[in-house]
Amino acid sequence: MTQRTDMNRDIDHVLISAEQIGRRVRELGAQISEDYEGKDVVLVCILKGAVIFFSDLARAITCHMEMDFLSISSYGNNTKTSGIVRISKDMDTSITGRHVLIVEDIMDSGLTLNHLTHLLKAREPASLRIACLLDKPERRECAITPDYVGFVIPNEFVLGYGLDYEQRYRNLPYVGVMKT
Repeated sequence: MTQRTDMNRDIDHVLISAEQIGRRVRELGAQISEDYEGKDVVLVCILKGAVIFFSDLARAITCHMEMDFLSISSYGNNTKTSGIVRISKDMDTSITGRHVLIVEDIMDSGLTLNHLTHLLKAREPASLRIACLLDKPERRECAITPDYVGFVIPNEFVLGYGLDYEQRYRNLPYVGVMKT
């Protein structure tokens, strides 16, 4: 018989509750709907971490849109991204002349998203913006700022609501800080 686990026991404290996330996602959806009304917009989910935020945000947006997905990885050592992006799953949709909104779970150093935006700008979209659930500006290593931010957070290792540790904890309904 396998032992039952409770992921919540691994969490030191909840940083952002499920209720706070839900409220903020609805606010972001309303703002994005207003900003993109009447425009040909493509929401691009950065897999895997952003999928939960992306799904909730898409349902909170009321204007017409298309959805697409990118899976990327950045090379470097285990503790720091190099910012060099390898696309392991590219979008199926052409973004030339389209308004593109990248949806990401977290922006910390900014290196990966900075490189990705340069790659996508070469495809000549009408506009390119970034929505991220979490922003850690004190970790920023390049001049990139998200256009839509759910929450600005301190420099702590967080998980839940799509964010993982060794591919686990993504299904927690809140953002928490793991016990050390």
